[in-house]
Amino acid sequence: MPANELTISDNKADLDIEMIYAFLSQQTPWAKGMPRETFDRAMAGSLCFGAYIEGRQIAFARLITDQATFAYLCDVFVLPAYRGKGYASALMKHVFASPQLTGLRRIVLVTTDAHHVYEPHGFKGLTTPERYMELHNPDVYKTA
Repeated sequence: MPANELTISDNKADLDIEMIYAFLSQQTPWAKGMPRETFDRAMAGSLCFGAYIEGRQIAFARLITDQATFAYLCDVFVLPAYRGKGYASALMKHVFASPQLTGLRRIVLVTTDAHHVYEPHGFKGLTTPERYMELHNPDVYKTA
């Protein structure tokens, strides 16, 4: 099915919350083992987008944002059976065209292997990586 048959929405009521939680907490290296309470708080405080084919959610993206100056793009996925069909690109085009994200000064993300998904949308390596710092606890869900 071509990407133009995809429906994308930022309405949280449309999201398949159980599928999103199961996928993130069981199948991604960055959120494996995430407690449900943590997931629920993250969703409540974020701008979320779902991508659907015939009403079934097949992709997701979440942004932590003030909707004025900054956003952090995270938790982006397309279900494995739907990969390689342009759905991630269609989702990103929709996300970056959304009114809530218009005029932001900076959008950042972290990826280990999906640079090819984001580069066509203008993402590139950090211009000044020496300015960025992080406090990172990759095992936080193992101790939560």
